[in-house]
This record gives sequence, structure tokens and C-alpha cells, in this order.
Amino acid sequence: MLRLTVLAGVLVVPLPHAAAGADRPPNIVHVVGDDIGYDDIGAFGGRDIPTPNLDRLARQGMRLTRFYAPSPLCTPTRAAILTGSYAPRVGLPDVLFPFSKTGLADSEITIAELLKERGYATALVGKWHLGHQAAFLPTRHGFDRFFGIPYPNDHEPVRVIWEKPSGRPDYRPPPMPLYRDDRVIEEPADLVSLPHRITVEAVRFIRENKDRPFYLHLAPIETHTPNFVSPRFVGFTACGAYCDAVHSVDWTIGEIDAVLQDLGLEENTLVVYSSDNGPLLDDHADLPAVYGRYGDTNEERRHELRGGKGSVWEGGVRVGAVARWKGRIPPGSTSDEVVAGFDLYTTFARVAGAEPPADRVIDGRDIRPILFGEPGAKSPHEALYYYRGERLGAVRSGRWKLAFGAAGGFSAAEQEEGMAAPAEALYDLETDPGERRDVLAAHLDVVIRLRALAEKARADIGDAATGRAGRNRRPSARGD
Repeated sequence: MLRLTVLAGVLVVPLPHAAAGADRPPNIVHVVGDDIGYDDIGAFGGRDIPTPNLDRLARQGMRLTRFYAPSPLCTPTRAAILTGSYAPRVGLPDVLFPFSKTGLADSEITIAELLKERGYATALVGKWHLGHQAAFLPTRHGFDRFFGIPYPNDHEPVRVIWEKPSGRPDYRPPPMPLYRDDRVIEEPADLVSLPHRITVEAVRFIRENKDRPFYLHLAPIETHTPNFVSPRFVGFTACGAYCDAVHSVDWTIGEIDAVLQDLGLEENTLVVYSSDNGPLLDDHADLPAVYGRYGDTNEERRHELRGGKGSVWEGGVRVGAVARWKGRIPPGSTSDEVVAGFDLYTTFARVAGAEPPADRVIDGRDIRPILFGEPGAKSPHEALYYYRGERLGAVRSGRWKLAFGAAGGFSAAEQEEGMAAPAEALYDLETDPGERRDVLAAHLDVVIRLRALAEKARADIGDAATGRAGRNRRPSARGD
């Protein structure tokens, strides 16, 4: 007799571990790229980085051309993906550092927890970045396995310049730890070999769980500086270490695809690729000083979208995304509907036969109609909100984007170059995806409508720029 479980308002019916055939829900593999730009992938217009595996995935499935990372920064995007909610709503709007005392709260119900209750094997392989203390690790949030690092690969003591915690001007982070589950197995972690070991671990997890549904959250690290890769990929491209690293991630995706094919799991596996934010454009002087070519930013590369990591321009949050589920998602298809990373929470839950929790606000919506190519399927969002930290930087509705300038926060390089928007600006993203023409004066009716939508977000989630706290926020957890 199956045990019925109520998990914080969610009724779930666990499946037998050896579920098979029509009774077995699909496996789910989500590859979360790190700082990979929209057009750094061939399927989205990239030309200088070979990405044959991602391009093949796109041909076999769907390109999502208006897919948004929930934030232009790592921690908040990952928090939103795993909780289905805007990062300020769950108390993790900013990047966590090795000195941070906060992390993902136990009260949050991650997608891993929902799927685990449905009989899924769950693993997070790669970067976590939602709290490094023991109480915050992936194994405390629904993941059976964790193999990887708790925060970015440059959060280590060899960095010369560091954001200092209050009252600790001489702070230096500890050596980079490599975890297996909740135990440190290597310190400092060998970052050069780690991308390959992450791939091996991911493939092993799939093989060991081929007879039951599994959820793999795969978060490669090499496209975040320093861009260390296996020797076979060093110098593979002509545009620098970052480009080599993107190709390395593409190879990893090829290895995942190969094991799925070898095990006959392609038709029962939903594979999604997305990135946590746009590319790093700023040059950090201490990175090449410490890491050489692996810490260098190729500032000569140009991108279709304006801005990059850390900004609320399109280049900071609009990322290339691909979804494939053979037999369900039409091959070679494209969707231009606006969707976001937190929509995967609800979508993954629904394909597994689970329901998102009903006792809290979940921002993610079910995008299966879009993925399955149903006639007339539209974006489930009246508005999409661009948060950077606690500040609301912009709101998009349909083709229109109203930006609130420096109130939303822009990268240092953009501020210095005068790229930041004026106090308020309106862009038509259908005709001007690069956000070069402010058309506010010609569409005041649109501006009024988007201002009203922004007020809804301020009342609901908050906005530090206008001093609004937000009525539907949940706290993060605080450790020792």
C-alpha cells in the first residue's frame, strides 16, 4: 500500500523505486550553465565557439529564445530555479560568499524534495551556491547526492581583491572545498581536473539509477572564472579561455546525451539547458594576475544583447535555453514566448505528477503547453520582473520593457561607459532587442500600464530602491 505524504500543503504519492513503462514518470536532467551568454551557443547565433552537442539538442527539441534567468547573478538565480520563486521572495537576493552566514531555509520546498517524494533519485553535481554551512548543503534540501563545490571556483584565498565582511578587514576565504554529500573530500579542490570529474560523476549517477526515475541538476563550473578546463580543451578555440570552457561544457552535454542513448532513456528523459545569467563583461584586474589566461576576460568579443552579468539589461538575464523530450517536444521547434528559470520548478513537478506547494506564493508557471507545441500556447506571465538584489530594475510585459535605470543596479563597467539607462526608459524588445532606442515619449500609455505592474511587484515582493518591503516574502536561514 502506497504511503500518502503531505509535504507543507502538497499531497504527493510516492512511486515504487523500480517504476517502469507507462507508470514511470520521465527522468529530468537540468544543465545550468554558469555565466554563458545568449549568443555564445551556435543555435542562438554564436559563431566563434563550437557547440555541436547543444546545437544537436536544439535540433532534436525546442529553442526557447525568450528564456530569462531570474537574476543577473548566480545565487539568486539558483535559489529561484530550485524554489520556483523570485529570489528576493525567498530571502536570497544577493551573491553568497564564503563568509556569508545565510543559506536556503529548511522551510523552502525545493524541486528536489518534490521529486524525491515521487520516488526520484536526486543529485546535484557541480556548483551549489545556496549556503556552504552544513545545514544549507544540497543533502539537506532533497538531494540524495552532492558532488561539487559550495560556491564559485574563484572564492578562494589566492584572490587578491576580496569583498570583506563587516568588521573583518583582513578576511581571506578558506581553501576551496570539494564535497561528496555532506563531507569534504578534497581541500583545496583541484579545479583543473574538476570539470572532467563532474562529468564522470553525472554519468555515473545516470547509470546507477537507470531503473528508476531520476533528477539530475548538473551545474558545470568552468565557464565561471577561472576558466580551468582539461588539457584537451586548452586553446581549442581562438577566442580565449572562456570560449574553451563553453566548448568543455558542450562536451559534457554530449557525454550526458551519449549515456542516455546507450541506456535507451532518450524517449523518457526531459533534458533542459539554461544559464544562470549572461556573460562576464567586466575585467577584474586581480583575476589574470592570479590565474593568467584562465582569469582573463576577452573584451573584444561582442554580443547581440546589451549588457552582461550583473546588469538588468537583456544581456544580463536573457539566456539561451533548450529543451528536449523525444516524442513530446516537437523536434526543430522554436518558442518566442517569455518564460523564466523559475517556471521549470512547476513544469518539472507537473511532469513528475507532483503539485507545487499551495501554502505559499510560487512564481513559476507550468510551461508544458509551450514545450509540447500546443496550438495557441502563450507565456503564462502578465509581467516579468527584473530584480538585481533587492532592487526592481525593470518590468517586461509582452514586447515592452520599462527600465528604472541605476535604481535597478548596473555593472561598474556599464556605469563608467554611460550605458546605464536614464531614470526611466521604455524599450520595444520586438524591434530593438539590443535596447538602443528609448521610446518612452511615444508610448506613455504603455509606460502607465507597466508602472502599475511594477507597483504590484513592489507591494508583493518589495523594492529597496523605493523603500518597499513586500508583503509576500519568506526569510532565508541564518547559520553560525
